[in-house]
Amino acid sequence: MVRYCYIVVEGPQDVEFLIGLLKFYDLKRVIHLSSLDKFWETLIPTAYPLDGDLTKRVPVPSFVQNEQLSIALHSSIGITRIAQTIEESLKFIQVARLFSVGIFADADYRETPQERFNKLITKLSDIDLPNLLPPSQIGQVNNHSTRCGIFIAPNNREQGTLEDILLECARINYPDLLNLSQTYIESIDRNQLTKKDLKYFKKPAGEKKAIISSISSILRPGKALQVSLQDNRWLDKQTLELESVKLIKNFLEQIVGL
Repeated sequence: MVRYCYIVVEGPQDVEFLIGLLKFYDLKRVIHLSSLDKFWETLIPTAYPLDGDLTKRVPVPSFVQNEQLSIALHSSIGITRIAQTIEESLKFIQVARLFSVGIFADADYRETPQERFNKLITKLSDIDLPNLLPPSQIGQVNNHSTRCGIFIAPNNREQGTLEDILLECARINYPDLLNLSQTYIESIDRNQLTKKDLKYFKKPAGEKKAIISSISSILRPGKALQVSLQDNRWLDKQTLELESVKLIKNFLEQIVGL
């Protein structure tokens, strides 16, 4: 019997990072609708544009599967929409057939991982889903009728984001690019930029995001970071040995029942 798992994350980079890990378990990305397990078909929008908005991103999950597992990875486009995304999606699928629901989010630098976890638990508790019981501890997976677990990047203990993990990966596989990117970002004359120009750069993770984006712009010029995460050596046998990556792997193994 196929195990159906639903994982919600903050953004498309998180989706690609997790897919990169799941590929080590012989899970393949589903490219064509004809290959997708019919269990998930109700999550595929049938109308465009969504809500009549031509600029709105179509909220289609990414899928990976093999003979035993079928996993949907869904970007909520922000921490504030994670619980809402889960609630909306589970209205369209057979919750009783779900093996698990997982959440992967950043601690960021405004809250501790425990504070972020507590807020997510509160939001999940407000959702009327009879088979979805939140885990009792951060980074842990329960064993109720539908498994549920929450991982707070980078490691369930420290404040940070996915970029902190990617910086660790770059130190191993792209050390020269990392050093050059750091030098470039540090050399920028902020006095030549307006407050509006620096709005996102000055956010807590802004400089780290800029460094990672600089590296990915060399590896895949003109492409988004998630493309580089698909194609380049961010995850390989060496980076799989990093503690933060091991923790995420262990979490995924629990969530999908490996």
